Amino acid sequence: MDNFFISTAISYTNGPPHIGHAYEVIAADVIARFKRLEGKNVFFLTGTDEHGLKVQQKAIKLEISPQELADQMSGNFIEMGRALHCSNDDFIRTSEERHKKAVREIWLKMKNNGDIYLDDYSGWYSLIDEAFYNEDELIKDDKGKFLSPNNTPVEWVEEQSYFFRLSSYQEKLLSLYENNFIQPKSKMNEIKNFVEGGLRDISISRKGLDWGIRVPEDDDHSVYVWVDALTNYISALKWPEKSDLFDNFWPGDLHLIGKDIVRFHTVFWPAFLLSAGLELPKQVFSHGFILNKGEKMSKSLGNIEDPMSLAKTFGVDQLRYFLMRETPFGNDGNYSDELLINRVNADLSNDLGNLSQRCLTMVKKNCDQSIPQKNKLNNVDQELLNLVDRKKANIIKLMSSYQISSYISEVFELVSDTNKYFSDQKPWDLKTSDPARMNTVLWISCEMLRRIGILLQPVIPIGSSKLLDFLNIDSDKRLINFLSDDYVLESGKPIKDPEIIFPKIDLIK
Repeated sequence: MDNFFISTAISYTNGPPHIGHAYEVIAADVIARFKRLEGKNVFFLTGTDEHGLKVQQKAIKLEISPQELADQMSGNFIEMGRALHCSNDDFIRTSEERHKKAVREIWLKMKNNGDIYLDDYSGWYSLIDEAFYNEDELIKDDKGKFLSPNNTPVEWVEEQSYFFRLSSYQEKLLSLYENNFIQPKSKMNEIKNFVEGGLRDISISRKGLDWGIRVPEDDDHSVYVWVDALTNYISALKWPEKSDLFDNFWPGDLHLIGKDIVRFHTVFWPAFLLSAGLELPKQVFSHGFILNKGEKMSKSLGNIEDPMSLAKTFGVDQLRYFLMRETPFGNDGNYSDELLINRVNADLSNDLGNLSQRCLTMVKKNCDQSIPQKNKLNNVDQELLNLVDRKKANIIKLMSSYQISSYISEVFELVSDTNKYFSDQKPWDLKTSDPARMNTVLWISCEMLRRIGILLQPVIPIGSSKLLDFLNIDSDKRLINFLSDDYVLESGKPIKDPEIIFPKIDLIK
């Protein structure tokens, strides 16, 4: 089978999960699940970034050790993934020994290549971003105080540091950007312009930081958090050991990340890998933020949404569906309870849920609770069935380019077309006037539900599984290649008792 590696950014452990974390891991899960439906051998990685000054300071404030804080927060992120039915194959923690070993090894490889040297550093540093900035990158607030490009506070830092010769990789990086390495295109242009402006060597260690991985052969320094964090993508594959996991899945197919950390993944990370003599990942995709009624979520504004609470209130599938459907992937999106309720009620409860309930209830009552007999098909029947074949290539192409919202939209056009067919054909009238025709209409509707159920598995795994279970579809026949006319419903096969899959959600006043 073809192998496919997908990763999220690893989440920082100075605070609990919020809806932005959920958005990224759900999106990665949708892609991973779809690739499995295509028959690929998938390795889906997520995890937590546990070192650094922010974690150390938060732990001191809470009067616990940094390791205790990391353990607590990492547990929260693991619980979130499970609660949201995410199918990751591994969860990497940067405090694990397997990871520390890989960080020390990549450091030594870069050093042995002549790309690491000791010098004095002076410049602007953002603790929140864990990033160093040149003064020409900074902005000023209304009081004339410098801020980072992300509007975070910066401080002037002067200390001895190890540096990485990033400046020597400018041309190689620019060559890399010609090969569709960064998506969406707007981010590729942004990074390309940054690199074309000239690269300077970067500080890659911090002196006197207790909570971090010590620099090999120099215990006074800890490895800069971004060298540490980025290495997770290969440490989880058991590098630097001789490993089938690394051989099969590296170079990775997709790093899925937020738009605020694109530079680290598309400038620093490939340069580190080139220096260490390792292959580069194939693509980095940058998604937008989830805003709360148009505002960026922050603790100070008190508008952070807890994804596990939302999943309990509205349902796991409902939250997954809304986050993936509402916004074109790559753009910023908006969250509010009202938006979620309206979208879920319209699409899942009314369109898909009602179609399933009406169709399968009729089958139960009028067809001996078995798949109806398919009789002669007319042009309308054949046209509806052919829609899936006509759309299939485009649907697969949309997901292959990670246009998740557009993929869902295409599938729900099939739901809408099937609803129209069901209403137009009026099988309830055919029950008395033409029972054979009623059977055919119900068979066509069931067959469309089967195909729709297969396509929606990556997005709403619980509801689509229930739908396919109602139709008694074997678990090994729920892959993309079973969408064709060669694998249609078998008349006479019993179905299970249908239930309401997506109850309507009452508006919250």
